[in-house]
Amino acid sequence: MTQVASTTAAPGFDTLPLKPGTLENLQSLGYQAMTPIQAASLPVALAGKDLIAQAQTGSGKTAAFALALLTNLNPRRFAVQALVLCPTRELADQVTTEIRRLARAEENIKVVTLCGGVALRGQRASLEHGAHVVVGTPGRVMDHLARAYLTLEALNTLVLDEADRMLDMGFLDDIQVVARQCPKERQTLLFSATYPEGIEKLAQQFMRAPVRIEVAARQSGPQIEQRFYEVTRANRYETVALLLNHFRPISTLAFCNTKQQCKELVASLQQQGFSAMALHGELEQRERDQVLAQFANRSCSVLVATDVASRGLDIAQLEAVINVTITPDAEVHVHRIGRTGRAGETGLALSLASMDEMGSVGKIEQYLKQASTWFPREELTPTGSGPLLPPMVTLQLLGGRKEKIRPGDVLGALTGPDGGYTREQIGKINVTEFTTFVAVQRDIAKEAMRRLNAGKVKGKSVKVRLLD
Repeated sequence: MTQVASTTAAPGFDTLPLKPGTLENLQSLGYQAMTPIQAASLPVALAGKDLIAQAQTGSGKTAAFALALLTNLNPRRFAVQALVLCPTRELADQVTTEIRRLARAEENIKVVTLCGGVALRGQRASLEHGAHVVVGTPGRVMDHLARAYLTLEALNTLVLDEADRMLDMGFLDDIQVVARQCPKERQTLLFSATYPEGIEKLAQQFMRAPVRIEVAARQSGPQIEQRFYEVTRANRYETVALLLNHFRPISTLAFCNTKQQCKELVASLQQQGFSAMALHGELEQRERDQVLAQFANRSCSVLVATDVASRGLDIAQLEAVINVTITPDAEVHVHRIGRTGRAGETGLALSLASMDEMGSVGKIEQYLKQASTWFPREELTPTGSGPLLPPMVTLQLLGGRKEKIRPGDVLGALTGPDGGYTREQIGKINVTEFTTFVAVQRDIAKEAMRRLNAGKVKGKSVKVRLLD
């Protein structure tokens, strides 16, 4: 059974059979009307049915499955009752953060992330202390199952998030191994941007009479201005710099098709004085956390990424996306440019194409049912004075969730009597397991670092360094 979700005004969350505390928490988090995928999938999921939901990244699907799995939880039973499989570490981290936010109305719900790049020992210890929800990548979850660190006898909800991307990355066998170790009497929720044959195969193997829901892909609407520029192999990276100096976006996500192109472009931009960082599969978890924190809090101007590494990223207020190389997959192109122009804001989608990429441009035109708009490269002239610098700088504190540090503790240290700064001078605060990242305005960065090093956070001295 397939249901196509309506795009008309969605009802509020108070139309759902959710606890009053959950509804109050949703309101405090700024959740108003449901998105189309939430309105279509939540009644089905809350009724306990298996679900295949087809919707793009950024459509609100995380809240859709998180509210369903939280409803099924018994907080007093310290056993893994829900498992969410994700294709990448970044997406797993974001899903974990969102589940924790949505679980605030419940008593002491523990969510553990299991991904590669982090020692098994620490993850094992977290599991031994009792977890209600596990979020992880298939390979690492399999590792824990094989060692009996993770047991799924109490599981009642299995979620496959971005299932199409997991299949693209070769995780089919791993998913099958994990699913076979889950109780047969469970609810399975599958979310996917596309519906390839492999999804049907998974559904037939591991789902019970799933309801299929589809939300039409959002085409690039008027809030995203698309511009194409013809380049050569020799001047492609130089053109990226021209675009940045001409449009001067505060935050830009630049897509390359390969890791090598990412590295080359970042080196080229850094040489010209831009604040640019790369996100690709070779980075260790610690490096990835740092890169993402600096870009999300606006202390890095340009994040250069491959499609796989960027999957699941949802950066607020992203002014521009640059397609440094054209993807041969038109649907991926729509995913790329859909990262900008969100929540009613305007965005720029700038695409560079050489003659040998014109076939891929043609596929995009057919998919979008619109012709590309081309602009001369010669019109790209610097429009600002001085280099394009990010407005914020990141301070890194040695200490995180393990030391019970919370964002409010850091904010208090900076805005209290010893700190003396205003709330407006402090940006995003991101607390990870062992470290904390805080963005501060560029003009106060060095002094703020000095004051934190000289003062205390949560009654303890901390070591702070400034990230370049």
